[in-house]
Parts: sequence; C-alpha cells; structure tokens
Amino acid sequence: MSESSVTRRLAAILAADVVGYSRMMGADETGTMAALRAIWRDRFDPAVAEHAGRVVKMMGDGALVEFASVVDAVACAVDFQNAMAERNADPSGETPIEFRIGINLGDIIIEDDDIFGDGVNIAARLERQAPNGGLLASDSVYNQVAGKVGITFIDAGEIDLKNIDKPLRVWRWDGVTAATPAAEPGAGKTIPVAQDIRFCIAPDGTQIAYATAGNGPPLVRSPHWMSHLEFDWESPIWRHLLQELSRDHMLVRFDQRANGLSDWDTEEVSFDAFLADLETVVDAVGLERFPLFGVSQGCAISAAYAVRHPERVSRLVLYGGYTRGSLQRGNPEEAEQAEAMLTLIKHGWGQDNPAFRQLFTSSFVPGGTQEQWDWFNELQKISVSPENAVRIREANLNVDVSDLLGQVTAPTLVLHCRDDGIVPFDEGRRLAAMIPNARFVPLEGANHLILEDEPAWPRFLNEVRNFLAEDE
Repeated sequence: MSESSVTRRLAAILAADVVGYSRMMGADETGTMAALRAIWRDRFDPAVAEHAGRVVKMMGDGALVEFASVVDAVACAVDFQNAMAERNADPSGETPIEFRIGINLGDIIIEDDDIFGDGVNIAARLERQAPNGGLLASDSVYNQVAGKVGITFIDAGEIDLKNIDKPLRVWRWDGVTAATPAAEPGAGKTIPVAQDIRFCIAPDGTQIAYATAGNGPPLVRSPHWMSHLEFDWESPIWRHLLQELSRDHMLVRFDQRANGLSDWDTEEVSFDAFLADLETVVDAVGLERFPLFGVSQGCAISAAYAVRHPERVSRLVLYGGYTRGSLQRGNPEEAEQAEAMLTLIKHGWGQDNPAFRQLFTSSFVPGGTQEQWDWFNELQKISVSPENAVRIREANLNVDVSDLLGQVTAPTLVLHCRDDGIVPFDEGRRLAAMIPNARFVPLEGANHLILEDEPAWPRFLNEVRNFLAEDE
C-alpha cells in the first residue's frame, strides 16, 4: 500500500448475501443469475442510492456497501428486505429469493475504491449469522439507531466471531413477518414456516410421519417422545426453536413411532427401532450429508447414527442429553424414582384431570409460564397414549451408548442446563467427555426444554448458529 492512496475513517458497513446461492445455481444457473441481476438493478441499487450509500463491491451472490450514516445503512437494509418480502409474497411471481444482511459501525481502511479492516470483517461475519429476510447489527449500530428506524430489534446477546478477539453483543431484526413488542394486538404475528408432511415405512412396516420446513442446507432433528409435527409449530414450548432451526436450513424432523402422527399401533418400541426410523427418514428425504441435532433422548440416537454412518453426519449438536438411561446409571435412588414415574404414567397419563400431567410438566419446564404449562399438558395428551408413553419411557430408561461414543468422528457441540431436573448436569458432562474433542457449553437454567424467554436462550441460539455456520 502506498501512503498516498490509503486513508482511514469511521463508517457504517452493510454486507448482504443470498441465502442458498450455491443450491439455486446448481438447480438453475441461468435463471438464478437473471433473477439476481434484476434484483440488484431494480431493488438493491435504488435502496442504496436513496440512502446515500456507496456500493464498494458486488460478488454475484452478495454486496458490500459503505454509508456515512449508520441510520441510513439500517434504513436501506430495512427498505430492501421489505421490498424482497413483497416480491417473494407474490404467488404469481418468480422463485422466492432471500437475503441476509449484517451491519457494523467501525473503523475502516480505504485503498483506492476498496475498503478493509475490522469494521468490514465484522459486518461480513454478522451477515453469515443474520436471519433470512432480516438483519444482524453490532452493538455500535444499535446504540446509534434505536428508536430512529421504525423497527424493533431483539437483543441476541453476545456471540463469538471468527478471527475477532472479543465476543460481540448483537441485535437482530427478523424481517417484516416478525412480531415486535411495539405491535398492536393481533398485528405482526409471526407467520409459521410452511412445512411439507409426508410418510415413509420403516423396515418393520411401521409408518413414520416426517416433515421438512425452511430453505437452505439440510439439518436433521433426531426423534424424541412427546412430539407432534403439527401441534409443535403452535406451541410456545417448541415453535421458537423450530423457527430458528428452519431459518437458515431445510429442517427435517419426524414423530417417533408410537407417538405424534406416526403409527401408534406398532409392535416394537426400542432404541434399535428408533435408530432404524432415523435411517428410514434420512433415506426417504434423499440426504447424503448433513448436521444432526438431538434433544434429550435424541442425543443418544444421534450419536449412534453418527457412528453407524460417519460419512453422512457432518456435525452433531446435542442438547440436554445422556449416555445412559436412569436405570443404567447405577444410582438406586434415581432408579426407584424412575420406576415410580412409570407407575404414575400408566395410571394417570390419560385422565381428563391434568393434575398428574402438571407434575410431569413441572419437571420438564419448572420455569415455564402458565401458558407454556397448559400447552405442554395438552401436548402430552395428544402426542402419545398412556400405554405408548410407558413403552417409550421404558426404552429410554434402559439406553446405554457409552461404548459407542469414543467412535464418534463428527465435530460435536454439547449443551446442558446446570439445574436440569430431568437429565442431571453430570450426564451432559459425561456425554461431552466421552465424545472425542466435543465442545461443552454449560447453560444457566433449570428447564429441560429451553424456552424463548429464559436468559439461556440467546446463548444457546448463538452457540448453535456459530457451530453450524462452520459447516457451510
């Protein structure tokens, strides 16, 4: 660099890119390029010009823009995303295309017409983790624009960015379909992601219901009991997790046999059968390589699948899991409690009086609201019969994958709440310790199922997003 051509200044940097660009190009290169040229010309460039921005570079699937005003940078992003939402909502229009945008306010280096430095790098890193159709802004941006651009930001907590020394606090706007605290009653309600429900047949003839939702690279969620493909989208227990997992991925999930929309009348309910069902669903969707996400009992199933099919599993995310069921841990008191719970399930699960189900709910989500408790009580009733609840729980109590964990080769992230009342924290640590090079993230909280309004949720989300982003 020559001194005469290099200057520094504070600037707002906007980084934007297309979600699923490689997939779209592989499917229709000519059509994708033509659609993007039209979007850059008719929607992006006018928004940049209106807000006095300077397009520094175009990369085919993305753009880097400099603004003198951070308010202009955010207003430009919002106008563009609103315009894209309008375009994508037209049922007679072209194939929907989504963008994600990162914005940072920081020091930049200018050489001729190009820009460099951490101010630029942070914006680019934020763009990679931004929500589809929305934006992710650094704390320096939020402090300048809060209350000035007509949108409500969500505090997404602190995140670690690649090649950036310190964690960065960030703020998220999910786009025009997102609910905001300032909205009028009934307005701005989050629109559930459309899902496609189908069925496949396991090797023993059991019919398994599975669903796909969202766009992007695949992410498979392992099965667990008390799930219902339709009901979960409406539930304050699960919908926030489903929305976030399907924001950047095609989320694949299914109802475990004897549960939800899958066959309730099935002869075998066992760990081996659960694993076979996962194999069946993955083959039915036609997936070759993908990250696998497990919750609770789904963690053991995920690990076993990763050992059996190492060539297909790119990454493992395991939350609230265990290596051994309660009857395999060598703890007489815990085993006695587990047997007592089986008796209660057998005699109390199907009753109209929700007193027993509330006891169960309070163990899973002790920090839940009354609304969340009511939904979980109802989920128990509609997702599984008393007889099948006993069969599934017995299978889970006797799981032990300890001997398999040392064979896991996929990069693994393990997360567990310190005061989890269903699966002890020590079981989560044991799970991480037995998987080679697994990263363990302790979370503050007592809920077995992580809720949207608890402090651990932003960290959980950021850890999972960062980890999965490394797979792209």
